Amino acid sequence: MQAEVKWIEGFKFLGQSQSGHSIVMDGSGGETAPSPMEMVLMAAGGCSSVDVVDGLKSANQDVTACTAKLTTERRETAPRIFTAVNIHFVVSGNQLDEALVEKVTKDSLEKYCSVCLMLAEGVTMTHSWEIV
Repeated sequence: MQAEVKWIEGFKFLGQSQSGHSIVMDGSGGETAPSPMEMVLMAAGGCSSVDVVDGLKSANQDVTACTAKLTTERRETAPRIFTAVNIHFVVSGNQLDEALVEKVTKDSLEKYCSVCLMLAEGVTMTHSWEIV
Protein backbone atom coordinates (compact mmCIF):
# COMPACT_ATOMS: atom_id res chain seq x y z
CA MET A 1 0.00 0.00 0.00
CA GLN A 2 1.25 3.47 -0.84
CA ALA A 3 0.06 7.03 -0.42
CA GLU A 4 1.33 10.52 -1.13
CA VAL A 5 0.80 13.76 0.75
CA LYS A 6 1.47 17.08 -0.99
CA TRP A 7 1.71 20.46 0.66
CA ILE A 8 -0.88 22.85 -0.80
CA GLU A 9 -0.40 26.08 1.19
CA GLY A 10 -0.17 27.24 4.78
CA PHE A 11 -0.80 24.07 6.79
CA LYS A 12 -3.07 22.49 4.19
CA PHE A 13 -2.06 19.17 2.64
CA LEU A 14 -3.56 16.90 -0.02
CA GLY A 15 -3.41 13.18 0.67
CA GLN A 16 -3.73 10.85 -2.29
CA SER A 17 -4.27 7.13 -1.85
CA GLN A 18 -2.99 4.33 -4.03
CA SER A 19 -6.61 3.55 -4.89
CA GLY A 20 -7.00 7.01 -6.45
CA HIS A 21 -8.86 8.90 -3.73
CA SER A 22 -7.91 12.26 -2.29
CA ILE A 23 -8.51 14.08 0.97
CA VAL A 24 -7.45 17.46 2.27
CA MET A 25 -5.93 17.68 5.76
CA ASP A 26 -5.42 20.83 7.81
CA GLY A 27 -2.47 20.95 10.20
CA SER A 28 -3.73 24.10 11.90
CA GLY A 29 -6.20 22.42 14.20
CA GLY A 30 -8.72 21.43 11.57
CA GLU A 31 -9.83 24.93 10.60
CA THR A 32 -10.62 24.07 6.96
CA ALA A 33 -10.39 20.26 6.84
CA PRO A 34 -9.84 17.34 9.22
CA SER A 35 -6.52 17.44 11.06
CA PRO A 36 -4.13 14.51 10.65
CA MET A 37 -4.99 13.32 14.18
CA GLU A 38 -8.70 13.47 13.34
CA MET A 39 -7.93 11.36 10.27
CA VAL A 40 -6.25 8.74 12.48
CA LEU A 41 -9.31 8.70 14.72
CA MET A 42 -11.70 8.39 11.78
CA ALA A 43 -9.54 5.60 10.34
CA ALA A 44 -9.89 3.65 13.59
CA GLY A 45 -13.66 4.19 13.56
CA GLY A 46 -13.97 3.20 9.92
CA CYS A 47 -11.80 0.12 10.19
CA SER A 48 -13.54 -1.18 13.31
CA SER A 49 -17.00 -0.42 11.92
CA VAL A 50 -16.24 -2.57 8.87
CA ASP A 51 -15.42 -5.44 11.24
CA VAL A 52 -18.58 -4.95 13.30
CA VAL A 53 -20.94 -4.77 10.31
CA ASP A 54 -19.20 -7.64 8.51
CA GLY A 55 -19.19 -9.77 11.67
CA LEU A 56 -22.89 -9.21 12.29
CA LYS A 57 -23.84 -9.85 8.65
CA SER A 58 -21.68 -13.00 8.60
CA ALA A 59 -23.64 -14.21 11.65
CA ASN A 60 -26.90 -13.60 9.72
CA GLN A 61 -27.88 -10.66 11.91
CA ASP A 62 -30.23 -8.07 10.38
CA VAL A 63 -28.06 -5.03 11.13
CA THR A 64 -29.47 -1.78 9.71
CA ALA A 65 -27.10 0.85 11.13
CA CYS A 66 -23.76 1.13 12.90
CA THR A 67 -22.22 4.33 14.22
CA ALA A 68 -18.83 4.44 15.92
CA LYS A 69 -18.47 7.36 18.34
CA LEU A 70 -14.82 7.89 19.25
CA THR A 71 -13.47 9.80 22.23
CA THR A 72 -9.85 10.31 23.16
CA GLU A 73 -7.45 11.49 25.78
CA ARG A 74 -4.27 13.24 24.56
CA ARG A 75 -1.03 14.36 26.10
CA GLU A 76 -1.01 18.03 27.04
CA THR A 77 2.49 18.62 25.64
CA ALA A 78 4.03 17.93 22.26
CA PRO A 79 3.94 15.48 20.75
CA ARG A 80 0.21 15.46 21.60
CA ILE A 81 -0.30 11.76 21.03
CA PHE A 82 -3.44 9.91 21.98
CA THR A 83 -3.06 8.18 25.33
CA ALA A 84 -6.50 6.56 25.31
CA VAL A 85 -9.21 5.96 22.71
CA ASN A 86 -12.71 4.61 23.32
CA ILE A 87 -14.95 3.50 20.48
CA HIS A 88 -18.63 3.38 21.40
CA PHE A 89 -20.62 1.44 18.82
CA VAL A 90 -24.30 2.27 18.39
CA VAL A 91 -25.83 -0.60 16.44
CA SER A 92 -29.37 -0.91 15.13
CA GLY A 93 -31.17 -3.81 13.53
CA ASN A 94 -33.95 -6.31 13.84
CA GLN A 95 -33.71 -8.80 16.72
CA LEU A 96 -29.96 -8.39 17.11
CA ASP A 97 -28.30 -10.91 19.40
CA GLU A 98 -26.66 -8.93 22.22
CA ALA A 99 -24.01 -11.61 22.74
CA LEU A 100 -23.01 -11.37 19.07
CA VAL A 101 -22.84 -7.56 19.19
CA GLU A 102 -20.62 -7.82 22.26
CA LYS A 103 -18.40 -10.41 20.54
CA VAL A 104 -17.92 -8.62 17.22
CA THR A 105 -17.16 -5.26 18.86
CA LYS A 106 -14.59 -6.89 21.17
CA ASP A 107 -13.06 -8.97 18.38
CA SER A 108 -12.68 -5.92 16.17
CA LEU A 109 -10.42 -4.15 18.65
CA GLU A 110 -8.58 -7.26 19.84
CA LYS A 111 -8.23 -9.38 16.67
CA TYR A 112 -9.18 -7.78 13.37
CA CYS A 113 -9.00 -3.99 13.05
CA SER A 114 -5.53 -3.19 11.70
CA VAL A 115 -5.75 0.48 12.72
CA CYS A 116 -6.86 -0.26 16.27
CA LEU A 117 -4.25 -2.99 16.68
CA MET A 118 -1.50 -0.58 15.57
CA LEU A 119 -2.76 2.14 17.90
CA ALA A 120 -2.97 -0.34 20.78
CA GLU A 121 0.82 -0.69 20.68
CA GLY A 122 1.04 2.68 22.45
CA VAL A 123 -2.52 3.71 23.29
CA THR A 124 -5.06 2.27 25.71
CA MET A 125 -7.87 1.12 23.42
CA THR A 126 -11.32 0.44 24.91
CA HIS A 127 -14.78 -0.07 23.50
CA SER A 128 -18.40 -0.05 24.53
CA TRP A 129 -21.62 -0.74 22.67
CA GLU A 130 -25.36 -0.40 22.70
CA ILE A 131 -28.25 -1.58 20.57
CA VAL A 132 -30.88 1.02 19.72
